[in-house]
Amino acid sequence: MRVGIDLGGTKIEAVLLDADGSERARRRVPTPHDDYEATLRAVGELVAALDAEAGTAASVGIGMPGSLSPLTGLVRNSNSTCLNHRPFHQDIERTLRRPVRLANDANCFALSEATDGAAAGGKVVFGVILGTGVGGGLVVDGKLVVGRNLVAGEWGHNPLPAPEDDERPGPRCYCGRLGCIEAFLSGPAFARDHREATGEEREAAAIAEAAEAGDAAADATLSRYERRFARALGSIVNVADPDAIVLGGGMSNIDRLYETVPKLWGPHVFSDVVETRLVKAKHGDASGVRGAAWLWD
Repeated sequence: MRVGIDLGGTKIEAVLLDADGSERARRRVPTPHDDYEATLRAVGELVAALDAEAGTAASVGIGMPGSLSPLTGLVRNSNSTCLNHRPFHQDIERTLRRPVRLANDANCFALSEATDGAAAGGKVVFGVILGTGVGGGLVVDGKLVVGRNLVAGEWGHNPLPAPEDDERPGPRCYCGRLGCIEAFLSGPAFARDHREATGEEREAAAIAEAAEAGDAAADATLSRYERRFARALGSIVNVADPDAIVLGGGMSNIDRLYETVPKLWGPHVFSDVVETRLVKAKHGDASGVRGAAWLWD
């Protein structure tokens, strides 16, 4: 039996999976606001409840925002800021009284979809999160690739490839740099681009719906997004050459991306053919928590 924890900024979700991936139980609680010790306790209580369901002490994997620094072992780059600069790995193992495996939440998403999701059976799988931010994870032969610096898959903080004149130097990203992929392809970036082009304040989902309904301005915004997305994914294909790229997050619900973007990425890939599939996540919002459970496979 295995437990997966998705430690988010607003909620902590836990799932209990059988060896074959069947879900036995699920729990969810609000994330304690800016309270590190309360967060440790909340995770401990969720695991205790699922241990009771399992009748044993299950293995535990945790997907978390940010990552551990290979230099200090402390959490870095987490938007749940109470985790930053804390020895979370040691503290949660002490709380749960067992070994725990940790991974970035985007890595857990990629592992879930490569294991028994939309890209199951793929040798090389790249998972993309398109939400408030832009994250990614790489899975090869069923195993996460985290890299020497523990930043493998962090494509969102590369510059947007082949920027056009009106895309230079690009919007400022929260990381402090200009023109990051995240600053063009996140949900908020999509809405900002529409606002700057039209003066209209619309949420990302509303813009996509308007484009589908034939709104010319919304369609133009979505077309710009698709061209940028194709260029960005072209660089991923050139580096990792994946069997499949799986999309998750709010922007992944725009169905036309799956048809349009593969038609646009060819000129940006160093090949005469691109057989990589662009697919929607099978497990949706549950992929992160399921992937955390699969960290012990």
